[in-house]
This record gives sequence, structure tokens and C-alpha cells, in this order.
Amino acid sequence: MDLLLKNRIALVTAASQGLGFATAQQLSREGAHVALCSRDEAHINAAVDSIRAETGNPVLGVRADVTQSGDISHLIDRVIDEYGGLDILITNAGGPPSMAFTEVDDAMWHEAVDLLLMSTVRLIRAALPHLRQSTAPCVLTITSISTKQPISDLVLSNSVRMAVIGLTKTLALEMGGEGIRFNSILPSWTETERVQELLEARAARNKTSLEEELAKQASSSPLGRVCTPEEFAKVATFLVSPVASYLTGNMVSVDGGTYKGVF
Repeated sequence: MDLLLKNRIALVTAASQGLGFATAQQLSREGAHVALCSRDEAHINAAVDSIRAETGNPVLGVRADVTQSGDISHLIDRVIDEYGGLDILITNAGGPPSMAFTEVDDAMWHEAVDLLLMSTVRLIRAALPHLRQSTAPCVLTITSISTKQPISDLVLSNSVRMAVIGLTKTLALEMGGEGIRFNSILPSWTETERVQELLEARAARNKTSLEEELAKQASSSPLGRVCTPEEFAKVATFLVSPVASYLTGNMVSVDGGTYKGVF
């Protein structure tokens, strides 16, 4: 199926590795002109080189910290200077540390809000004037299955990502009349560096091994395994494509059946 992404301009944040990288890579495979950012300049340059070498399509890398409003403004300006517009914004960020509620102080709460919620707010606000000029504008927020089914020892992520879901749904309603689509994708346990860190922390608490915790987590899915970044990226790429033109306000779980609820 042609996803009609050729020459579309897409920005993916926190994309030097993990879900962001896999999504940027898949978009480039579909012919999109991709921009990606990371706080680490060496990592983002390596990601750009890898994608460009595979697809031969335009790829822009920008060093940016999405918790910094100045970096966000610079990032959007670079994308517009390079490509002349923006069709797709995919907001992604790292996750807060694994901690219990009693271990978290006010500063940690503020940091989590800046990382997950305010980065999304600021990115959308900066991108909006350019998305309004697109013929197929779309925003995809990457959140977590924890917004449906909280994950133990992730109180910061469980709580603040709910606000991102609320923002996404609200903007889908507010801006549908302008033709701008807003969706969120809710990944479960996926083969990423972030998940490895979380499982290592869990193993330390439980006095088990990383392999044991990974096997335990894989068994929570009816498919008996965790997701691959490529599987996630294919769903994300479809959601932001013009082919999905009537999908907005959706919170799409990519969880291999890990979530046991009906809705």
C-alpha cells in the first residue's frame, strides 16, 4: 500500500535511538523528508547517517533538548529553513526514572511535567503555524500503555502521560475543523534501551536477573514476546500518513494484547 508519504515533511523528536529512531527510519523508507533531534549531537549524527545511507532520502538532524523552549524554537526554525514546511509532528521524549510515589519529591514531579507534558505543548505550539499550511497535517504523541493500565514503580510516567492523552484528545476536537489530525500511540514493552533500563531496575529490586524480568514481561502478552521497534514504527507511520485521513482523537495501543481491558 502506498501511504502517500513521498516528499511529506516529518519531524520526530528524541529520535537518535529506540522508538523515535525506528519511526523516523520507517518514514524515510516511505519517501518522507525526515527531521530528527536528540540531546546528544554524536548520536543524532549517527542516526542521520544510518537512515540516509539506507534510504537515500533527505534527513536532517538537530541537537535539541525538548525540555528547553529555546531549543524547540530553534528546532522548528531549522526544519522550516531546510524543508520549507512541516506536515507531520511526532512528539517523543525519554521517560522519567522508575520510582515509587514515596521516593518522588516536588522537583522530580516538575522535571517529569517538563519532559513529557510541556515538551509536547511547546512543540505543538511552535509547529502549529506551519502545520496549518500543510495539505495533510498530523500530530502524533507517543505516550504509553500505562495510561490505560498503570505500571508498577512508574508513578511519574503513569500520571503525567495521562495529561498528554488529555491534551491530544482536546486538540483533536479543537482543531478538527482546520483539518489537523491528532492521535496518540500507546506502546507497551518494546525492545528499546529505555525498557532495558526499567527491567534492570526491576531486577535489582526483585533480586532477579534481566533475563527473568524480560521473560516475565513477555509472558504478559498473548503473543508471548515484547514488541520490536520496527513493529511500533509501522503503526506510527500509518497513523501519520494521509491514508489514515479519517483517524483523529484515537489512542492506539501497540501492546501485543498486554492490556486486558475491553476499551
